[in-house]
Amino acid sequence: MYHALFNRWFVHFDPEKAHHQAMVLLQAAAAVPPVRAAVHAVLAGRGQRSGLTVFGQRLPGPLGVAAGFDKDAKGVRAMAMLGFSFVEVGTLTPVPQDGNPRPRLWRLVPERALRNAMGFNNGGAVRAAKRLRRLRRSASGRAIMVGANLGKNRWTAAADAAQDYRVGAKHLAPWVDYLVVNVSSPNTPGLRDLQSAEALRPILRAAQAGAREGLAWVGRTGQVPLLVKVAPDLSDAEIEAIARLALELGLAGVVAVNTTTDHDLGPGGLSGPLLKDRGVAVVRLLRQVMGPDAVIMGVGGVTTAADLSEYMAAGATAVQAFTAFIYEGPAWPARVQRMSEANERTA
Repeated sequence: MYHALFNRWFVHFDPEKAHHQAMVLLQAAAAVPPVRAAVHAVLAGRGQRSGLTVFGQRLPGPLGVAAGFDKDAKGVRAMAMLGFSFVEVGTLTPVPQDGNPRPRLWRLVPERALRNAMGFNNGGAVRAAKRLRRLRRSASGRAIMVGANLGKNRWTAAADAAQDYRVGAKHLAPWVDYLVVNVSSPNTPGLRDLQSAEALRPILRAAQAGAREGLAWVGRTGQVPLLVKVAPDLSDAEIEAIARLALELGLAGVVAVNTTTDHDLGPGGLSGPLLKDRGVAVVRLLRQVMGPDAVIMGVGGVTTAADLSEYMAAGATAVQAFTAFIYEGPAWPARVQRMSEANERTA
């Protein structure tokens, strides 16, 4: 039914407005506990993969929602209600910003892909941290694994970027299960230049320091796991350099991959099935370089249960998705995880 509605009706709506309206409806449903429980029971109540533990937390399945869908940490409960096993919010910047001029999100329906040039539009790390703090007040809110994706404000000079990541990490670390440094979005001028090991090292150290400051502020010690998100357009040698830097600095792992600029359709990065092969290859490379203990989040082009299984077989600890959710509908997250598990049992 969803496919018919999408192809005949939803496809004619502006993509960004449609996303906002859908999020409002999902948030409204998730805000009512009996409704939230009923929806979850129907969509995800039949059980998913067991035994998957990430950052010490047991997950019902391997599939989470990638950063970009819930930019301001407003829909965490809604995403869990639909069957996503974890949620990465953001990208969040220290100061709120509007992002790039509209239009900035386009569907490529025949390819089941998206092109986005959003530009880190978000309400800022402080507001998101307040929402996450409220979420964590309840046992059900604490049970959802949540990550926060960190970015810099577009007006922050590259030389000052480390400070933006420190501030974002400080505000968000007390309320999340992991943090991700995003220097791989193509929609903030000059951001991808920060992926070189020389430029990235002070940023990662600043984010680690900010996270410790945030935990100390709430009376906690230790460290929140930190990952870095890489672009698919880097060479294998550049990917390896980032992986070795992550090991050197004691990062928890890497998120692979962001959107690609390898197209001639206009501004922004492409996501969807065309990314899958490169995403799987980068995950496999990272696992070879980083060894068995690193957390590697695979993201890019996951549409079917076979895609999910391919990422896991390549060495992904867990997998994230965004674009397929738009095209496949609210029942997709739980369904694709069940199918992947069933396929593995019969393999």
